Amino acid sequence: MAVSLHSTGKASFDHIYDRPDPREYYARMAELDYCIPELAKPHFAKFIDEYRDATGIAAPTVLDLGCSYGVNAALLRHDLTMAELTRHYLGDAESACDTSTETIEQLIARDRAALATDELPGVGFLGMDASRPALEYAHSAGILHDIVHADLESGDPTESQRSVLATADLVISTGCVGYITDRTLLRVARAHGGKLPWMAHFVLRMFSFDPIAVRLGELGYHTERAPGAYRQRRFASADERDRVLNTLAAEDIDTVGYESDGWLYAQLYLSRPQLSTDHEELP
Repeated sequence: MAVSLHSTGKASFDHIYDRPDPREYYARMAELDYCIPELAKPHFAKFIDEYRDATGIAAPTVLDLGCSYGVNAALLRHDLTMAELTRHYLGDAESACDTSTETIEQLIARDRAALATDELPGVGFLGMDASRPALEYAHSAGILHDIVHADLESGDPTESQRSVLATADLVISTGCVGYITDRTLLRVARAHGGKLPWMAHFVLRMFSFDPIAVRLGELGYHTERAPGAYRQRRFASADERDRVLNTLAAEDIDTVGYESDGWLYAQLYLSRPQLSTDHEELP
C-alpha cells in the first residue's frame, strides 16, 4: 500500500479520518498494531483520579485533542482493549454481527447501547479535531459529550469554541503533538480565563516537548516527563521509518531497542499548575 508522508515525516492518514464512520479507521490502525490509546488508558485514568483528589471535583471534564473518532474516550469509558474495540466496529470470523452491512445508524445505536456500562459515569468527554466527520460520529454515538471542530494552529478559537474549551478540567492527547504545537496548547489553556486545566500528552520521541514546556511554564505550569517509553504503532512504510530514524539521529536520540525495532515510540508529559516531584523535571 502506497503511504504518503506528512511534512513531519510521519505517515499521513487523512484519507481515513474523513469517513462518516470509524470502520476504515479501525481497519487501518489494526494493520499497524496501533496501541498507544490502550497503553495510555491507565495513565489517563490515574491522572483523572489525581485531579479529583487534588481539587475535590468528582466529575471533571476531559478534553481529548486530536481525538478522531473518540478512541481515548471510548477506552476510558469502557472495559475494552484496542482489539476488542476494533472487533466492536469490524467484527471477526467468530462474530455473530456482520458490521460491514450495518448502516451508520445501526453502528451508532450499538455504541449508545454499550455506553450503558460507562466505567466513568459523570465524567464529561470533549473532543477537538480537524476532521468534522470523525467528530460528528463520536458525538452522535455519545462517545463524546461535546466537540470542537477547529484548527488552533492558525488562529484563536471563536467565542462558541472557547466556551466549550473553557469547560475542560483536563486535556489529554495521544499523538497529535507534532501536528500541533504550543500555539494550540496555549490557546486551549487560555480559553479558561485564568483557570489552568491539567494536561497529559503522549508525544512521539521524534518531537521535542521542551519548547512547549517552556511556553506552558510562562502560564504557570510545571511539566514533568514520566518514566518510560510507549509503543504507538508500527511504521507504515520504509520511507516513514527512514525519515523518523534520520530525525532521531539528528537529535542524538538512541533508537536501539525502540524505533530501530520497527515501532514509533512516545513519552508521557504531565503539565500541572502546581509543583510535583515524582518524575523527571523539564525546564
